[in-house]
Amino acid sequence: MYEELKEMARNLPGTPGVYLMKDEKGDIIYIGKAINVKKRVSSYFTGSRDTKTRVLVNRIERIEHISTRNEYEALLLENTLIKKWKPRYNINLKDGKTYPVIRITNEDFPRIFRTRRIIDDGSSYFGPYPSVTVLDIYLELIEKIFPLRKCRGPLKKRDHPCLYYHIGRCCAPCSGKISKEKYAARVEEVRNLLSGETGTLITRLKAKMEKEAADLNFEKAADLRDSIQSIEEVGIEQEVVDFNPDVRDYIAWTEKEDLISFNVFQMRGGKLTGRDLFQGEIHTTEEEVVQQFFLQYYTDPKTFPTEIYLCAPINTELIDTFFKEEHDAQVTISAPKSGRHYSIIRMALENSIQDVERRIRARANIPGLEELRKVLQLKKLPRRIEGFDIAQLSGKHPVSSMVSFYNGNPDKKNYRQFHIKSLGGKIDDYEAMREVIARRYTRVINEGLAKPDLVLVDGGKGQVSVAREILDALGLTDMPLIGLAKKNEEIFLPAISEPVTLPDDSEALRVLQYVRDESHRFATSFNKRLRKKGTLSFSRLEEIPGIGPGRSKKILEAFGSIKGILDADTDAVAKAGGISLKLAAEVKKFLGKKNVNPGGEEG
Repeated sequence: MYEELKEMARNLPGTPGVYLMKDEKGDIIYIGKAINVKKRVSSYFTGSRDTKTRVLVNRIERIEHISTRNEYEALLLENTLIKKWKPRYNINLKDGKTYPVIRITNEDFPRIFRTRRIIDDGSSYFGPYPSVTVLDIYLELIEKIFPLRKCRGPLKKRDHPCLYYHIGRCCAPCSGKISKEKYAARVEEVRNLLSGETGTLITRLKAKMEKEAADLNFEKAADLRDSIQSIEEVGIEQEVVDFNPDVRDYIAWTEKEDLISFNVFQMRGGKLTGRDLFQGEIHTTEEEVVQQFFLQYYTDPKTFPTEIYLCAPINTELIDTFFKEEHDAQVTISAPKSGRHYSIIRMALENSIQDVERRIRARANIPGLEELRKVLQLKKLPRRIEGFDIAQLSGKHPVSSMVSFYNGNPDKKNYRQFHIKSLGGKIDDYEAMREVIARRYTRVINEGLAKPDLVLVDGGKGQVSVAREILDALGLTDMPLIGLAKKNEEIFLPAISEPVTLPDDSEALRVLQYVRDESHRFATSFNKRLRKKGTLSFSRLEEIPGIGPGRSKKILEAFGSIKGILDADTDAVAKAGGISLKLAAEVKKFLGKKNVNPGGEEG
């Protein structure tokens, strides 16, 4: 079939036109345009092709074409046919989520809050904020410095203000604690803060801080100092609020693998009035997809901007003609390299980058799982994989992690951590593996939990052997199990003496590496937390007069934790540490006063 398609391509005319690719059912799966149809279609079947092109080519059964007089006519015809047939592999724009903004409502006593919806009701919007941390800093500052009302909906009169007023987080206009004029002045201060006009505000706060310090109100002075520092740190240079009245759109896109995301910031009257994020799949060149996007996005001349800024330079000749010939609109298109417009387009680009990366992480790696099923000869697709790893340092704080993956991606709500209890200070990864496999799958059986489609342990033949032994003893003889050893990335199966190796670019290997590396990360981080707790416990004990490093080590090793010491008898503490009963009593008394949170075991 491949040679037949190449022959079809060679027989196409070398003139402008539109080509239609059909599958075995006769359905149109892709529509493209070209100034030279023969050359463009032939390129699908020559040279090295990326994954997205191979996916498309593998589904083509027939190629047809429609000739046009020029490339511009081909662009318009392509757009018409795409809208009519909605081919599987043409860009199909879908709304996506965008970054949040801060909204100040259009009311007598406005409210301020975060939102993702832009409503044309006279409200003011500030943002968007790629970093939610920055947005939270703004809202926290406003609550501390210019507290506004928090109640939703129209303001209702109250005899007494709510709790927020008493803790300084609301100015209680509902109870007449602030006039409409003073409230409006406070809102204007908030606008200045969000717009970056902070010079006067910082000067006023510094003067107030100095006065509080002079009056010996050091705690209030410190709060003011922290507020000033926060204002200066976030930069307070509002990137998408300016005073340019031009009607502008900022369009950024990111392509990765076979995915593409377009992000559009709409600036009207110097303020952000709308943001659009569209998602699609890409199976052709970047320039063709951008052209298709323009024709699908700009359909209503009433909403056309006078200027469009792009994240990257492209040939806009056909798009310019489209605006001028079809809509009698004069739109200037450019790709800024510096200045304010560049700053805004970079924010739009960051939005699209994060969206594509999120989509890649979220989608199922079905090809990798299919390959894994074939390689391991599994009865069904390994959608649910549970991975295990052991972590310890010189026998200290031995722990295990269990990570859960679904459709090739982490399912973190089903992660588990285990304290290893059976070693008694020994270093024995095999025994640790026996314990954690026994504990996990005894619970699965007793509680009727869902069984995984595949169990993966970090290690080689030894780890696989002990894990298989436990699973068989529990009656789980049909549960698939493998090990992945980091050295040479070898896959070990229980019944096969020689390991299996896969190519470095194998999707199945990538799935297994992801599970193995995530289980290692999770176990190691748990072990580090416990070691840190142990270090803190030593330092607590050493604060007690008469208890040095040696005695604190003996006591902690005897009882395991601060909680263990508090629960033990005084004479047992004295015996363990080689100290007097009086000093042992002091130890328990001191730790009790400190009210140390002893923590608990997980898993």
